[in-house]
Amino acid sequence: MKIGIIGAGGVGSALAVHFRKLQHAVQIANSRGPETLSKVAEETGTTAVAISDVAKGVDLLVIAIPEKSVPLLPKDLLGALPSGAPIVDTGNYYPQRDGLIAQIEGGMTESEWVSSVLGRPVIKAFNNIFTYSIINGGLPKGSQTRIALPISGEDMKAKQLLIALLDGMGFDGIDAGPLSESWRQQPGTPAYCTDYNAEVLRGALASANIAIASQMRDAGFQTVMSLPPDTPPEEIVRFARAQWTTFA
Repeated sequence: MKIGIIGAGGVGSALAVHFRKLQHAVQIANSRGPETLSKVAEETGTTAVAISDVAKGVDLLVIAIPEKSVPLLPKDLLGALPSGAPIVDTGNYYPQRDGLIAQIEGGMTESEWVSSVLGRPVIKAFNNIFTYSIINGGLPKGSQTRIALPISGEDMKAKQLLIALLDGMGFDGIDAGPLSESWRQQPGTPAYCTDYNAEVLRGALASANIAIASQMRDAGFQTVMSLPPDTPPEEIVRFARAQWTTFA
C-alpha cells in the first residue's frame, strides 16, 4: 500500500516505522514543510513531502496531530485523496492543550468532530496507546499479553484493513463499533493507554462511564504532567491501569 501520514511526532513517526517494516510505501508531512523532516525521513525510511501532496494517490491517510491543529489543515487537502481511501484519526482532545472545543464539550465524540471539520468520514484508531508501546509492545499472534487496540467507525472494509495492519505490527485489533461509540476509547476511560489484551479490552470498553470520562481525563492529564520527565513509560501504563480497579 501507499500510506500518507500527517504529523511527524511520536505516534506518526512510530507508525511510519511499522508501516515501512511491512513493506508499505510511506510519505509523511507536517505543517512546517518537508525540509524540516529530513531527519525523520531518514530515521523512518519514509519520504518527506509537502502537506499539499501527502494525500495524493495514497491508499490510507493517517492524521496524527493535536485536535487544535485539525482546523488548520489546508482546505483542499483531501481533494487529492483517492475515493474510498480511509482516513484514520489518531488524535485525542485535551482542553488544557487544545482549548475548549464547543462541539466536543457538548457531547460530540472527538472523531465525530474531526470528521465534521474534514467533511469526510474517519476511522478512530491508534489513539489509546503510548508511543513507547507502539514501538516496543508488539508480540506474536496468540500471545496472552498481546496488546489490543480498538477501531471505531462505520466503514467495515476500512476497519478490516486496519485490523490486518495491526496484526502485522504485533497487535490485535478490536472492532469497537461506530464512531458514535468511540468515546469509549477516548482519554478518561478504562481503555485509554492501559495496554490490555483483547479479552480485557472488550470489558474495558463495555464498562466505560461517559458521566465521569472528562473528569478522569483531566485528572489523568494533570497527574501525568506532574510526573518527572524521566518516568519510565511502563510506570505510566501502570498508573493508567490503577485508575480502574475493576480491570487493574
